[in-house]
Amino acid sequence: MSDNRNIVLSNLCDGIQTIAMQAGAYIKAQRAQFKSTSEELKSFNNLVSYVDQEAEKMIVDALGKLLPEAGFIAEESSQLPQMERYNWIIDPLDGTTNFIHGVPCFAVSIALAEYGKPVAGVIYEINLNECFYAFEGGGAFLNGSRIHVSQRTQLKEALLGTGFPYYDFGLTEPYLRLFADLMQSTRGLRRPGSAATDIAYVACGRFEAFYEYGLHPWDVAAGIILVREAGGCVTTFMGDDPGISGARFVCSNARIHNELLEKIQHHFPL
Repeated sequence: MSDNRNIVLSNLCDGIQTIAMQAGAYIKAQRAQFKSTSEELKSFNNLVSYVDQEAEKMIVDALGKLLPEAGFIAEESSQLPQMERYNWIIDPLDGTTNFIHGVPCFAVSIALAEYGKPVAGVIYEINLNECFYAFEGGGAFLNGSRIHVSQRTQLKEALLGTGFPYYDFGLTEPYLRLFADLMQSTRGLRRPGSAATDIAYVACGRFEAFYEYGLHPWDVAAGIILVREAGGCVTTFMGDDPGISGARFVCSNARIHNELLEKIQHHFPL
């Protein structure tokens, strides 16, 4: 990457958008002819299909040309090399279970991390043709228009996104206690089934916050830069910088962050 950082990141972001939307077009075309016999089970409740795998190959090939010195952290390809400075973090199809069942909420998520910090990211929600993107110092955008987190200041005014555990059930009881508490102290909770999309919705002000545990870097990395560039806050359940980890992940419009963390910390073992 050259010294003119802002211009380079902006150009990279343009390239990532093109790649994400090309992969999205392939995914959408495949959804029209997808058969349940094409699904595979990686582990309990962890589904994958040839569509995930082929989309990831397309993305990896294209990103390799966009920034050859970068390595890869990708959901479907553990054999790809990682580099010390730059790594692409890829979820070719976030919301695979939705895709397989024909539920229209799934996305392509691509981030560029520098020394483990996201510096550019794109989330392309395929069904609504919504392309969210951001790069460090450049702001956050949706289909070319600037976006910001919401202005709501109280948890009781907030609409939250979350996800349900689907394989790691060790924290089910505290999760359900927290869920019950937030049901009674917010305007509601939503579970669309794509963490990347949920986080993008925080960035554009549709949700005031999103929280979940048991996520992976490819679920959250692009969303982290989006929320930060849109004026929001991203931490762990303890309030620390998550890096690119989604293990105990919470993001918000910043205004309700401390109030939400108090709820989370009250219910979850720390």
